[in-house]
Amino acid sequence: MNPVEVRQGDGPLILGLPHTGTYLPEAILEKLNTRGRILADTDWHVERLYEGLVPKVTTVRATFHRYVIDANRGPDDASLYPGQNTTGLVPLTDFDGQPIWIEEPTAAEIAERKSRFHAPYHAALAAEIERVKAKHGVAILYDCHSIRSVIPFLFEGVLPDFNIGTNNGTTCDTRIEASTYDLCAATGRTVVLNGRFKGGWTTRHYGRPTEGVHAIQMELAQSTHLASETAPFSYDETKAAALRTTLAAILERLVALVPELKA
Repeated sequence: MNPVEVRQGDGPLILGLPHTGTYLPEAILEKLNTRGRILADTDWHVERLYEGLVPKVTTVRATFHRYVIDANRGPDDASLYPGQNTTGLVPLTDFDGQPIWIEEPTAAEIAERKSRFHAPYHAALAAEIERVKAKHGVAILYDCHSIRSVIPFLFEGVLPDFNIGTNNGTTCDTRIEASTYDLCAATGRTVVLNGRFKGGWTTRHYGRPTEGVHAIQMELAQSTHLASETAPFSYDETKAAALRTTLAAILERLVALVPELKA
């Protein structure tokens, strides 16, 4: 299976989808324990949430599961949140801090996964950013994520519905950040900017607003669009329809900002 699926659009917006894939090679699947095989930490149905919201959008989607290797972590496996619980480039535990492997990956296996999965995903993403920027003068990378709303190992209490990450305002123009926040807040739902999730490696690595590349991460609480945050993690059409209206408004606003960003 190709590790990355790219759908090219003619517009200035790129959607990154690093955590919706569920593919695991058989040799890797065999080493996961029963808990790991649930794949609980998948960004369930996020690709479906964003499907068709705006025209001319480019999407770059990892087909492999984050337990193979996490496409939103740096290849050096440096912690994104020093001093806080998190998971690494190849997770050894799930988001509840519980082991997921019968046999943990070796250094050689991790190196092979970097080459086979992580590098092709980011090569494709980097290529699309350059293509879009060449065409429009700027590129906006909107990284799409979701996570269970209650995970004590990672954060206290209940996660807000919308979690916007710009690494404390460094990865995009302030107008992108403000517009996204305001549209979320206008719904009456809970929203936070640069709270527990400030943007992963993708947002931090590619976000270079002074060079015309703007990156922002949206982490959605899965309670906003799933019938249940436990297996089988079913999609809730009614919840999702309401959420898609807001997401469409955000993406439309980001596209509309492009002339201002180029000025």
